[in-house]
Amino acid sequence: MNKLVWFTTNLRVHDNRCLHEALRKGFTQAVYCFDPRHYETEPFGFKKTERYRTQFLIETVRDLADQLTFQNIPFHVAIGKPEELIPAIITEQKIDAIYHQREWTTEEVQVQKALRKVIPSEAKMFSYYDQFLFHPNDIPFKEAQEIPEVFTVFRKACEKNAQIRPVLTHKAQEGSFKPPRVDLPDLNRLGLTEFERDPRSAFPFLGGASQAMQRLDSYFWETKQLRYYKKTRNGLVGTSYSSKLSPWLANGSISARQIYWEVRRFEREVVKNQDTYWLIFELIWRDYFKYVSMKHGSKIFQIGGIRERDYTWDRDLERRQQWIDGTTPEPFVNANMKELAATGWMSNRGRQNVSSYWAKEWGQDWRIGAAYFESMLLDYDVHSNWGNWMYNSGVGNDPRDRKFNIQSQAQRYDPSGTFQRL
Repeated sequence: MNKLVWFTTNLRVHDNRCLHEALRKGFTQAVYCFDPRHYETEPFGFKKTERYRTQFLIETVRDLADQLTFQNIPFHVAIGKPEELIPAIITEQKIDAIYHQREWTTEEVQVQKALRKVIPSEAKMFSYYDQFLFHPNDIPFKEAQEIPEVFTVFRKACEKNAQIRPVLTHKAQEGSFKPPRVDLPDLNRLGLTEFERDPRSAFPFLGGASQAMQRLDSYFWETKQLRYYKKTRNGLVGTSYSSKLSPWLANGSISARQIYWEVRRFEREVVKNQDTYWLIFELIWRDYFKYVSMKHGSKIFQIGGIRERDYTWDRDLERRQQWIDGTTPEPFVNANMKELAATGWMSNRGRQNVSSYWAKEWGQDWRIGAAYFESMLLDYDVHSNWGNWMYNSGVGNDPRDRKFNIQSQAQRYDPSGTFQRL
């Protein structure tokens, strides 16, 4: 009997637990569904996924198709809801087991439940947590409710008591077959408009695991910029100020473990310093927001956040348009918002400032800002996006409830105005 790997946000061949387990059990095929719900308009009026991340996704799936072909794994790609497309593949290909990445946020769980309801009873479903640095079975907290509300407590406990699992490897599948035709959509077919890449973008890279590994090789080994990561990570202009790995991490075309073990190799062969540690530190932050969402469930999407704060929020349509268009009274906010609109990218420093300005300075409903970021960002990740927005809006895990001084930030991080002019 045949096995089926249902790809979602784990779009890689290497270090993929679902694929690894399926290949151990039998002849394996794969499927990816361009779910039309991801391109619909959500309640605040934005497309859930706009054109920048969608184009990055199309490139990623194209790269995945090439890698799966190289591994002798048939790959089915279609536009449609998984619960409507996958049952037919199960029947046609005599699939007896489906392997997929386990999720816990609302919409993803609904899709998995819908699929379970319609597949034949003889087809088993196996799910794996495969998006973490620290696997849930390895952290020093027995259940989600024990996850600390303060990041530093979580980080120190995991660093002291948890091990990072090794990267998984496997051989190419044996056997010959006629590969199914991989029919990749373009932006128009998904209801989006074509675009030309903006030459000013700090993220001019393409999607796919191959591109992710090229970037890793360039940033770590060719230029050795990892040596200076902590010093430069708050930059604003160009490709060099940070690793830029987050878009590939977000759709799973590279794993946190792959990055972690490459940092460790760099530390052995080049240098070990605060800068190399800081990239791991940021991977732990990413893990933390995943565990926060696991602990608090749908509260991360609610206006009171995980702290259940009863603030008064505004929904001023004029201010919303000013913020999106980059026509606020703050040039530094405007520059960052224009960058996002033109490229789908914004620096970490920019994100902290524009979200603080929207929620703390203007008192606007923070969920509108989070939804706009979800639509636009190349590296949108449900846990990091909504976790960070809660954090910067006073309803999340920031024990100090800080508010950014935008002019001071602009003077500190863009003193000559280079980024704002760009």
